Formats: sequence, C-alpha cells, structure tokens
Amino acid sequence: MSASDREVPLLSYGSLAASMFVVGACVALSKPLVAVFPVFLLGWLRFGIGGAGMLHWLRRPASEPAPTLRVRLLVFLEAFIGSFLFTVFMVLGVSYSGAVAAGVVMSAIPAAIAVLSRVVLRETIRPRVLAAILCAVSGIALLALARPGTGGIPADGAGGDRGLGYVLLGCAVLCEACYAVIGKRLTDVLSSRRISALMNLWGFALMLPAGAWTAWHFDFEAVSWPVWGLLLFYGLASSWTIWLWMTGLRRVPASHAGVFTAMLPVGSACIGVWMLGEPFGASQALAFGLALAGLLLAAWPARARAAADRTPPWAG
Repeated sequence: MSASDREVPLLSYGSLAASMFVVGACVALSKPLVAVFPVFLLGWLRFGIGGAGMLHWLRRPASEPAPTLRVRLLVFLEAFIGSFLFTVFMVLGVSYSGAVAAGVVMSAIPAAIAVLSRVVLRETIRPRVLAAILCAVSGIALLALARPGTGGIPADGAGGDRGLGYVLLGCAVLCEACYAVIGKRLTDVLSSRRISALMNLWGFALMLPAGAWTAWHFDFEAVSWPVWGLLLFYGLASSWTIWLWMTGLRRVPASHAGVFTAMLPVGSACIGVWMLGEPFGASQALAFGLALAGLLLAAWPARARAAADRTPPWAG
C-alpha cells in the first residue's frame, strides 16, 4: 500500500463501495416495487421514508458557515438532478428493461463523469478513458441487440419498450454523473449529514404534487405486508446511500471515487439474478464484462496521488 493510500481511511473506501452496491441493489428492487406503486408515488414514499429518519440532521451546526446563494442553488440542483430525475429515469428504465440490463447500462457512469468533466471543467480525457467509453457503448449495444429467448435480455415487453428503457437508463447515467460532480463541490462547504437531509427534503417536495395526487387515487389496502417491508427497506437504503457516498467523497478525490461505482452494476446484477430470477446468459456475461472493463479503464488511477482532502471541522 502506498503512502497516499494510507492517508485515506479505509472507512472512506468502504463507504463509497457500500453506497454504490446498495444503489445497485435498489435499482433492481425498484422493478417489483414499480409493479405495485406508480412511479411518482413510489418516489414520494421513498423520500418520505428516508427523510423522516434524517430530520434531526437539517439543523445547521454552529461551526458550519451559513450557505451562500450559490451553495443553496447547488443543493437544489443536486436534489433535482441527482435524486428526483435520477429516481424517475431509473425506476421507469428498470421497469422497461430489467435489473441486469440496468446494471450494465449504469456501468457507463465513470465514462459519463469523464465526459462531463471535459465539457464543464475543461479536463483532458486520456486515451484510456476514450477506450473505456468504447467498452461501455459496446456493452450497451450488445444488450440492445440481444434477442429474447436466445440467451439475450429477458423479454419484459416489446422491443420498443426495451429500447425506451435503455434511453431512460442512459438519462439516469447522466444524472448520476452530475450528482458526483456537484456533490464533490458541496462536500467542501456542507457536512455529509446536512447534504443527505437537504436532498431528501427537496426530493420529497419535488415529488409531492404528483405523488400526493397519485396517492389520492391509490388503493393502499391492496398492498401486501411483504411489499410494505420491501418499500421500507428501499426507502431507508436509498436515502442512506447519499450519506455514505458524501462521507467517502469528502476524503477521496473524485477520480479515485469513480472506481467504486463498479459496485453499482454488481449490486444490481446480484439482486436481479439471485432474487428476481432474471437469466444471466452468454450475452449478458459478455456485456457485463465489457462494461466492467470500461469502468476500470475510466476510473482506476494511473498513478498514486495525494488523496486526502482537508476535512472541515463540521464534517461527519
């Protein structure tokens, strides 16, 4: 282990890995939930359940400076893009495609972050990252061209529906890339706890109009107790992944943190294959391998760097 690796607590790496694995699991679990709850009702309940456990984190610590207008805007954008839009795109995308497919498409996140960094931050994209983008696109194309019943993607609907699912999941990838870039800026001025609480609060507020209207016409008595239990886990787990990610991101450079998004497709595939009974044939295995290869090419650091960011006294 290099000196720069020792400077970053293993807890930070564990937080990043756990966050992405649970996000991937939630991507898969959203498929059976959206079969019971409409999309906006599911999102509203998710933010409500998660936010209820974080209300005591909303209060600003005395040692934390008052947020500026720019910071408030970043918090709103983080919630709107990283929570609200990501949830809508992800839930709809999984419902049309499948958990394994979602895991592979989500493997394009590191490449998306690299492209976004080039456009927004004017960073140079290394040849290795370009190769990673090619691997990710190849994996997605393989999924899209796989034919149901021939070892390809399970048929959840018509081909057009699956294509729409891939487009929606691609939008979710872009949202996740924005979430990572904006989140790194926020960890410099806000604690992980406050970021998590504020994002859940904004997510609940953004889902409120459509969620409340849907709830008015929804038959809650028809929902079984096992589904309620799954919803409770989904709501709590989805919300706490924000805190885990922000906690790890505070001490780890974004380029290194991208490595741990490898756990997202792993978590999604594990739940999809082992719990939801989705097949995992040769086409999925090859696509999954291409996606993981692209992810590692894009995110794995080329050389050791000084990894420890200065942590503000209010962090935690």
